[in-house]
Amino acid sequence: MAETGNGAPQGGAAGNESQQPTQPRMQVLGQFIRDLSFENVLATKGVQGEVQPDVEVQVNLDARKRSTPNQYEVYTKFTITSKNKTGDGVLFILELDYGGLFQIENIPEDQLHPFLLIECPRMLFPFVRRIVADLTRDGGFPPLNLENIDWVVLYRQEIMRRAAEQQQQQGGGTA
Repeated sequence: MAETGNGAPQGGAAGNESQQPTQPRMQVLGQFIRDLSFENVLATKGVQGEVQPDVEVQVNLDARKRSTPNQYEVYTKFTITSKNKTGDGVLFILELDYGGLFQIENIPEDQLHPFLLIECPRMLFPFVRRIVADLTRDGGFPPLNLENIDWVVLYRQEIMRRAAEQQQQQGGGTA
């Protein structure tokens, strides 16, 4: 009975095999620190006593196609400023530009940009988090463990920022 069958399960299996090459595929080929800066302002000021940090995190994203087919570079730039709540000024400034090299296949063109700026940074983030925690600890502060980021919201904000910037440039050219 299993040998003869009615053809439906076999047709379904064959259909899955022919569709398999079109499944989205992402491979991390490499990841790296492109630029890193940690300015320990507190150490240079010689501030002593109780420090109550107030942390501000800014994230910028960028993606570029490489000359090799289906390969992309994705960069996450973190600027982290910690200020003392008591008003003593800046404690530290950390700038980290972290990149990844990705092989991406079978993503429709209209979905590629969001994929690059949402899914790829999501893959890089655990490594960024570790680097930030290690740097702040090595700088004499408690390790700063970054909270999870909603990459979809960040992507939408980036699109709105770029649209506003483009509109401003177009408006500036006609004035």
